[in-house]
Amino acid sequence: GEMDAKMIRVDSEFSALAATWGAAASGVRSFTATSSHGLLYMHEMLWWVAGSRIPLVMAVATRTIGPPWNIWTDHSDIMDQRDTGWIIMMAEHNQEVLDTIIQLYRVTEDPRVFLPGIVGLDAFILTHTTEPVDVPEQYVVDSYLPERRQPYVMSIKEPITMGNIPSSLKDNMKMRWDIHTSMLRAKEVIEEADREWSKLTGRSYGGLIECYRCEDAKAYIVGMGAWVGDMREAVDMLRDEGYDFGLIKIRFIRPFPDDRIAKILGNSKLCLVFDRSVSAGSAGPLYLDLAAHMYRLGIRTHIINVLAGLTGLDVRSDEIAYVSRKLYEMIERGEEVKGIVWYFGGDELWL
Repeated sequence: GEMDAKMIRVDSEFSALAATWGAAASGVRSFTATSSHGLLYMHEMLWWVAGSRIPLVMAVATRTIGPPWNIWTDHSDIMDQRDTGWIIMMAEHNQEVLDTIIQLYRVTEDPRVFLPGIVGLDAFILTHTTEPVDVPEQYVVDSYLPERRQPYVMSIKEPITMGNIPSSLKDNMKMRWDIHTSMLRAKEVIEEADREWSKLTGRSYGGLIECYRCEDAKAYIVGMGAWVGDMREAVDMLRDEGYDFGLIKIRFIRPFPDDRIAKILGNSKLCLVFDRSVSAGSAGPLYLDLAAHMYRLGIRTHIINVLAGLTGLDVRSDEIAYVSRKLYEMIERGEEVKGIVWYFGGDELWL
């Protein structure tokens, strides 16, 4: 074959990540992929991989969690993994998927980070459609990725234990602190990785976030994943109608790009956070993260959570524009709008 690699066939998703973890721990660049219930089956292993500080990369085709059984996209599966210690990003299109997988090897293996990473892509919308992509030449990737580095290597020649009971609970807590601070340091590493990739390929995705028509915007649509493309079209429609909307595309959920978002929202009057999953009885997880960080950073813009597209329900660009226009006008008229609204398509907006 063209690649000096080995594929391991296993009995389950749990075993798949365990085997990938073992391969990575032995010093090999490793990769796996999963989706929905398979990711939930892996959930315990995600904690083990991050806690052992082993860099590896996994693709997640974001798909609705049952029951009832569902093969369409929403973000419930990937958002359930936010607290595990993995770097997590969501791609808009397949070129971004390909490029970010390569970038994440550089990010996760950086000594400032040493954490595993997930690239999320919307099920069926991206996974089951044909889209042309530019595959970089091998020499480009080789020049971009340094020799693999990791904190230690599992070897029968020099046996070590991993993940055993710590002698001090205080030291154990400090390990959690170190994962947290490494995740924060990953922000700079992600930005660097994007800039270096742009120099080699001409493709940049903005690092942690990407903005569209934000320069003079006073209201913002915030989203992540494939439907960001529809949001761009919605922003263009709204601009043509005289509404001063911009778009903030969230690329990385972890680490969360709080500082960069705060700089954009500082002088805004409205922020609509579109979530494709919900924490039942609370709100959408993207909204919860963003609202908490903006409050902590002193940003007091009106933030509204729009729950839409759950269970794979299609949301068109004109529908995103409809919801945004309606909420914008209600705020302008001084009407009370709850912080969370549900949109089921057409004119079915539950305020």
